[in-house]
Amino acid sequence: MKFLLLIGILAVAYLLWRAKHRAPRDDGPAAAPPLPQDMVRCPVCSVHLPRGDALAASDGQLYCSAEHRRIAGH
Repeated sequence: MKFLLLIGILAVAYLLWRAKHRAPRDDGPAAAPPLPQDMVRCPVCSVHLPRGDALAASDGQLYCSAEHRRIAGH
């Protein structure tokens, strides 16, 4: 019986020592959500897309694709 008590005490002491000496887990800061983007509408198909993905014509009009820019005559 004393043997089981000794094993239990040693196990608890080991677990406490291990918890104290464990390296802290550093996942870093949480990733920030993406910033909102300006959305523009294609005048040919009316689809909305981010301004950075749109194709500009010579007059500044923005289109969703080169095909729609061509269809509009630019």
